[in-house]
Amino acid sequence: MKVLHFLLPKKRTAAIFTMVMLLPVLLLAQRTGTKDVTGKVTDKSGNDLSGITVSVRSTTIATVTNASGIYTIKAREGDILVFSSASFTAQQIKVTSASSYNIVMEASVTTLSDVVVVGYGRSSRKNLSSSITTIKPEELNKGAIGDVGQLLQGKVAGLNISASGDPNRAAAVILRGASTINSPSAPFYVIDGVPGADISLIAPDDIASIDVLKDAAATAIYGNRATSGVIIITTKRGSKGQLQTNYNGYVGLEKVSSNLSLMNSSQIRAYLAANNKSFLPADDLGANTDWMKAIERSSAVSQNHNLSFSGGGEHTNYSASINYLDKEGILTNSGLKRFIARLSLEQYALNNKVKFGLNVSNSRSDASYVPIQNIVLLQAAHHLPVSPVKNADGTYFENFNTTGYFNPVALIDHATDETKYNNLIGIFTTEVKLPFGFTYNVNLSYQQLSSLHGEFYDSYYSNYPTSNFYNNPDPGIGISHTLIGNLFGTNGSALRSSYQNTTKTIESYLTWDKKLGDHSINAVVGYSWQDNVYGDGFQTSSTNFPADNVGFNNLALGNPYALSSYRVQFGPDGVYGQTRLISDFGRVNYGYKNKYLLQGSLRRDGGSVFGTNNQWGYFPSVGAAWRISQEGFMQNQSFINELKLRGSYGVTGNSQGFGAYTAQFLYGSTGTYYSNGVQAGAYGPIQGANPDLKWEKTATTNIGADFTILNGKLSGSFDWYDKSTTGMIFNYSVSSAIVPGGKIWANGGSMTNKGIELNLNATPLRTKDFSWNTSLNLAHNKNLITSLTNPYGNGDSILYSDPEGPGQTNSTLQILKVGKPLGQFFSLQYAGKDQNGNSQFLKHDGTLTTAPVIGADYWYVGNAQPKLLAGWSNTFRYKNFDLNIFIRGVFGNKIFDATRADEFYVSGAATNNISPDAANDKITDVRNSTYSTRFIESGNYVRFDNATLAYTFNIKGNYVHSVRVYSSVNNLFVITKYKGVDPEINQGGAAPGIDFQNFYPKTRTILFGVNVSF
Repeated sequence: MKVLHFLLPKKRTAAIFTMVMLLPVLLLAQRTGTKDVTGKVTDKSGNDLSGITVSVRSTTIATVTNASGIYTIKAREGDILVFSSASFTAQQIKVTSASSYNIVMEASVTTLSDVVVVGYGRSSRKNLSSSITTIKPEELNKGAIGDVGQLLQGKVAGLNISASGDPNRAAAVILRGASTINSPSAPFYVIDGVPGADISLIAPDDIASIDVLKDAAATAIYGNRATSGVIIITTKRGSKGQLQTNYNGYVGLEKVSSNLSLMNSSQIRAYLAANNKSFLPADDLGANTDWMKAIERSSAVSQNHNLSFSGGGEHTNYSASINYLDKEGILTNSGLKRFIARLSLEQYALNNKVKFGLNVSNSRSDASYVPIQNIVLLQAAHHLPVSPVKNADGTYFENFNTTGYFNPVALIDHATDETKYNNLIGIFTTEVKLPFGFTYNVNLSYQQLSSLHGEFYDSYYSNYPTSNFYNNPDPGIGISHTLIGNLFGTNGSALRSSYQNTTKTIESYLTWDKKLGDHSINAVVGYSWQDNVYGDGFQTSSTNFPADNVGFNNLALGNPYALSSYRVQFGPDGVYGQTRLISDFGRVNYGYKNKYLLQGSLRRDGGSVFGTNNQWGYFPSVGAAWRISQEGFMQNQSFINELKLRGSYGVTGNSQGFGAYTAQFLYGSTGTYYSNGVQAGAYGPIQGANPDLKWEKTATTNIGADFTILNGKLSGSFDWYDKSTTGMIFNYSVSSAIVPGGKIWANGGSMTNKGIELNLNATPLRTKDFSWNTSLNLAHNKNLITSLTNPYGNGDSILYSDPEGPGQTNSTLQILKVGKPLGQFFSLQYAGKDQNGNSQFLKHDGTLTTAPVIGADYWYVGNAQPKLLAGWSNTFRYKNFDLNIFIRGVFGNKIFDATRADEFYVSGAATNNISPDAANDKITDVRNSTYSTRFIESGNYVRFDNATLAYTFNIKGNYVHSVRVYSSVNNLFVITKYKGVDPEINQGGAAPGIDFQNFYPKTRTILFGVNVSF
């Protein structure tokens, strides 16, 4: 059997180790000699320019010009002052012995001169033939946000991001539609050149830029991991100058923005009376409990503090920061505390021909979860308002005679669920400038993610019957509810796990950047080696503790062996694994007279996760661009300042979601058998081998245009793309007579995404004291499954997503179907009520029935994927004030509100709460809550996402350079017809657009912050 055994030779390993150990000690001495530098900024007509940012290059020192165009800033001789604005061309001056500098700025006529980060290099935007969007720090979303995905929400055309209010759950990020059924995953992240780095390592204040690589011409250089797009994050660096210090902090107050609509006690009492029904005496204790509010905090407090330092000497630059985030969840007992420390050092040597770099970042997170969160949300929605949280004697109210009925507050208060994460990344880089325009780079990185997880359920859980305590998983392919009551043991139950993932990466590449007359060439050739070890650790559990205050830190005090029915939980099979990835890559960019641009790249990847016959894959790309604005016939007009047409084609791969054993023949536990008076463990095949398993491949064609007109007042870009994935990998169930174990991973099926994107940036108004900048992005995507053919069958459809609500056995909501999109809803057609007040449905033959057949009478009833995504940002500046308003919208998608269906279950109204909207349904209508088009709603919404008002003080002090105070409100309001909690339902995974008792409430946040530069 072939395996990828690529190991570094011992001599090379020793050389690398020696190089790291001999890194010079960097002495970071603070320099003195600052002074007040003043001046005035005007335009070419002599008008005063307010709101122009004046900063000391590569530091955090910055200020803005006042209404008269005057600025004052602390700087020293030798510093570089940068004058910048979205509407004017940036200018730089070097500070000399003079103390006053007046600047005349020219209106910017293009944004194509911006430098963007591409794979293994940088490029001027004007020379790109690919589709890349760059987001600067000031353009990121504001608010109490600790997740990079939410920072980008609505900012990039084609980037579909959905998030709940859960502080411990990352946003679902999908770029240009889901690329595969198996793992419709987030884009691939590259942080400071490290491929696959964890975004939890980055504090928002440390971000210098984010570049989103969309088309294959841009992403193919990353080959096998680039199918879902690539997001490159660059962090801030230090530069020559004295020590600069910056503090940014805020405190925010969060409240629930919307809750489920459920009956109160008088409403449900009246409903039961009208239907000649009544509560069980054990339930009706005369209360009026809002169970959703009972599991929520009245308000949650968030705070964030970031302190950064930067500076440098003649040959050394440094930057360091520490960040602390404390974000309470709005649900009781949930929250996130995270501490990030980052250090960046650069040392120049040999007459600045060699640059060594060392970047170290460590993130420590303490995550507190709502114990069995989805069950708690389900129980809070079902519980009757006439029952109290606690009885008169202080004990928790329970009625165990009602099947599956548990007090959600008690579930929280008698359990603990916590995880501590430690995420470390170290990067050592060497860059050598060689003769003839060559540059050689070597990057070594080490990543380590460790998690320490603990759960404890005290003896109270022993009261719950094990026979009807089910979990409540998120819907998906092959997901079903299972009994978990037996996991709680007796006299308390504890679970503890500790796992560690490590990634070692070595990348080296040679760059040739040369200009020969009218010809320019930039060529890169390189090698990448990556070793991943995941799941290195253990899990165990125990029960039968002497007291409830033991927690999960004292498993030795348990006595599980006294209980014959209890099984220690050692975790699932296949947790540990090791994978390896080897790559060679190259790219050539050619330009002629800055008008005609060509690009080509090729990456050869070898991955150990695939079959032995197909471990290597090739990922090529080509691109071309024509800068029409540089042609002679465009020189005698002034309307169009920049115009570029571009086109590209490329192939990328997908290796995300697959492990060391995906293609392997596996044995595992298959239960027990009786042998010599005891139940012995049985083992057998659980998965068949597939030596022909190969890469998923996605081919993308992209045609676009970039333009700037009206002397820079309006600029933008347009893209059309066609993305096709073939050889999708799926886990098939097959007869054991064909495949031992009955399961096998195989390639089968294809999927397409076609869409258009539009970005517009404008400065409609600018006067002496006032300016208005606005940007709009729009994106449309159409997703289709084009084939489900595979080596083990030619079926064209798969039913999935079964929430298993009351009375809904085997009622699936979605279908994988050729010619339909991922997330296609497939359900019954609701046709109102019959003459007896009973719900009726449209049969597949067009007739009406009150007894529809599951599956046979299903219709295609809507698509979970949106047709249009929109983001609109506006920045207004008046003297020292600035106001930013951001609005985003999602249109054309449907949501299956299975939560609302549960709330319409009037047959169980005597024991479970219902929605006020179900008040007119007869209690005898046993089909009124059946999953159907009655509960499919429009997912359209427009959200006023953020408004931030700030004021900048110009301070002439020896220690404080500038102070900016700001206030921000998030999620001010939502315009929508959706009747559920919130229309921003998860768009990730294979089952998008389903709302089923698992939505962590979103919040409305008001925060106050300050930014101080020293």
